[in-house]
Amino acid sequence: MRIEEHPILGAFEKGDEVAFTLDGKEMHGYEGEPIAAALRAAGVMAHRHTRKKDEPRGIFCAIGRCTDCVMIVDGKPNVRTCITPLKAGMQVQTQYGISAKESEDETI
Repeated sequence: MRIEEHPILGAFEKGDEVAFTLDGKEMHGYEGEPIAAALRAAGVMAHRHTRKKDEPRGIFCAIGRCTDCVMIVDGKPNVRTCITPLKAGMQVQTQYGISAKESEDETI
């Protein structure tokens, strides 16, 4: 099931199928669709985890007003994936607090 029309971005032409990565794993979506739509179609519901309680968050408003869908995209944190168009080769990472998940060696 894919999101066909976005309340802010409107209807969009389905672009070519492109590859991108989520936490290093190759995924596929259609160029120009919101990153969140491609993730949802792949069954990915959690986009970030809260810093204090490590609670998962995903799409909530889907119009770029809240911050539940923010992820790290091409190294940039806090990207609202519900309104950011997918491009070939994007590197998307689950966000933990305000960054990527720290390694076990690092302290929080």
